[in-house]
Amino acid sequence: MKNVIFTEKAPAAIGPYSQAIEVNGMIFTSGQIPIVPATGEFVEGGVTEQTIQVFENLKEVLAAAGADLSKIVKTTVFLADMSYFAEMNKVYETYFTDKYPARSAVAVKALPKGALVEIECIAVK
Repeated sequence: MKNVIFTEKAPAAIGPYSQAIEVNGMIFTSGQIPIVPATGEFVEGGVTEQTIQVFENLKEVLAAAGADLSKIVKTTVFLADMSYFAEMNKVYETYFTDKYPARSAVAVKALPKGALVEIECIAVK
């Protein structure tokens, strides 16, 4: 059975998709961009601040599903430019212990609303 996950503590979907879907104890999040839920605007700053906001959004979506960042088994990081990789990575590593999830990181032509970083994940309950 497919359960739709929604929380007002993370940005609402900006299209026809859910913040996350839970199926058989697996949680699949949609990509999170650096929108501050309270304002609906991007967090101020560069890729460091945007990556922090993305993780804060992911934490809230996972919490709504009954999980947390330690339950993530796979992430996909989308960057507006691969030159942001090192800066994003410095923030990324602070959100995990030594048991890092599997990860892909790719540069894309553009991200929604001009974001510098977007991250999606798969987690277990």
